[in-house]
Amino acid sequence: MKNKPKANALYLYPNNVIDEVFHTTSEGIMITDENMQIILVNSAFEKLTGYTMEEVQGKNPRFLQSGKQDALFYNQMWQDLNNAGFWRSEIWNKRKSGEIYPEILTIKSIKESQGMILNYIGVFSDISRKKTVEKELEELTLLDTLTNITNRNSFSEQFNEILSNSKHNDDMHALLFIDLDRFKQINETFGNDIGDQLLIEVTNRINSLVKPTDLFARYGGDEFLFALTNIPHQKEAVQSSKDIIKVLNKPYMVDGSEIYITSSIGISIYPQDGLDTENLIHKADKAMYFAKQNGRNNYAFYFDDLKKDSARLLLLESELRKALQNKDFTMHYQPKVSIHTEQIIGVEALVRWTSDRLGIVSPGEFIPVAEDSGLIIPLSEIIIEKVCQDINSWRNKGIDQLLVSVNIAGLHFQQEDFIERISNILKKYNCSPEVFEMELTERTLMKDSSEIVNKLVRLKNMGFKISIDDFGTGYSSLSYLNRFPLNYLKIDGSFIQQMTSLQEKQAVVDCIIMMAHRLHIKVVAEGVESKEQVELLKSMDCDFIQGYYFSKPLPSEELVYFLELWEIHKQERNV
Repeated sequence: MKNKPKANALYLYPNNVIDEVFHTTSEGIMITDENMQIILVNSAFEKLTGYTMEEVQGKNPRFLQSGKQDALFYNQMWQDLNNAGFWRSEIWNKRKSGEIYPEILTIKSIKESQGMILNYIGVFSDISRKKTVEKELEELTLLDTLTNITNRNSFSEQFNEILSNSKHNDDMHALLFIDLDRFKQINETFGNDIGDQLLIEVTNRINSLVKPTDLFARYGGDEFLFALTNIPHQKEAVQSSKDIIKVLNKPYMVDGSEIYITSSIGISIYPQDGLDTENLIHKADKAMYFAKQNGRNNYAFYFDDLKKDSARLLLLESELRKALQNKDFTMHYQPKVSIHTEQIIGVEALVRWTSDRLGIVSPGEFIPVAEDSGLIIPLSEIIIEKVCQDINSWRNKGIDQLLVSVNIAGLHFQQEDFIERISNILKKYNCSPEVFEMELTERTLMKDSSEIVNKLVRLKNMGFKISIDDFGTGYSSLSYLNRFPLNYLKIDGSFIQQMTSLQEKQAVVDCIIMMAHRLHIKVVAEGVESKEQVELLKSMDCDFIQGYYFSKPLPSEELVYFLELWEIHKQERNV
């Protein structure tokens, strides 16, 4: 080592041991004497700070201070060091170049047997990248990644706050639900890239009409939300709707193609149509469908008798109740594959229903009905029963320990006896929690109560794996993820589908994977459909993939056959 100082308590170890520790760690290490004079630093210190050993030897470490921490901060640091002999925190320091950077710094005092301090050891690591990831995720939390305007969750937070402040006065607000007419046909004709360019142009045109008191957000797909706050009369909503329709009716030049598109707008009014954002969005959405059914390129207000196919909804709920009594549901399973080993590490359970009167009913149709009516709780428990029965069937065929992920509805999870009811089902079928993965949505976890955390910890201790589903569509906050005992994070398929054509989607996926790995959480990419997506995810070090690229959801018997073929083909590929 350079300029080895005189012997003291630190030099009771052989030089080669000291060298090995100092020059193989990526963390900066600084050792001072009892008077806080630097006597030794390692190579990582020199690399991270820009200072050489010769430049810092004999100096007090205060020359590294950035000025971002005040005297109170350092007084508390010394108080902790003197009382406990140990201190650890984030701190901003300054490199030789003058650059200020964040680091995690740990300081420990070294004492002799009589309690006299001999040395102080400081160990630190640069967390600039972590701070960058946090900032990117904070932006992801607030903004829609394609259009760079507010996303629906941030919109809901802002509008709910406005509504909360309006409870004790006579404020009137209007919520406009904007949907582009026949946008799906444009996507199918010109491709997703052109569709995305069109959405960006639509956003820019509507943005030109937004006033400082308005809120504007992308709700999802080709749908947007526009809130007019503190309006004197409903005619303000009418005029804004006409202005939006007019500005969107002008032709679009996208990638050399001239495209025309119209819009349908539904309007709900606070307080007459609802007192919270979710209810107002729901009613504006219904009004939008009414406008679409009556010729498109128009607007409509919500009114009490407005129903979206009310006859079918009544029949659907009635048939759903009968199906629950008879447990007339089947399960399909979609494999999850390790991107590096090509091993099938588990499957996701997906419910299917065929009604005698309605035929095949999409989960996208009957699950929202179950949630609205409270039937989601018995439906969820039937799903778990069906999964247990299939697990037992697989066990008889020699398939053990295949991890099965089950989607848990927020309402079901919030029940006080949720864990007890689930445990009773597993005991009934002699199934272990260790083969189950509970998938919860961001919206369920964002309540962030101690009750939710305790429930997750209990499930984890019982052997259940825990994952967060559809990550990226909600709050996506690093700080809240860190509070939950998660095993897996599933990136929403909408990001995967567009990441090969949109650089910003690539950046978001890469950022999510990096963030999850820093928190020791494995990442599953949903909706993978192409080899290009697989290769890109592999380069990003994603852990697992799920989607039609490997397999569609399969009935239990077909899954067994698929697993057998998979192993055969895997062995052939490895020969």
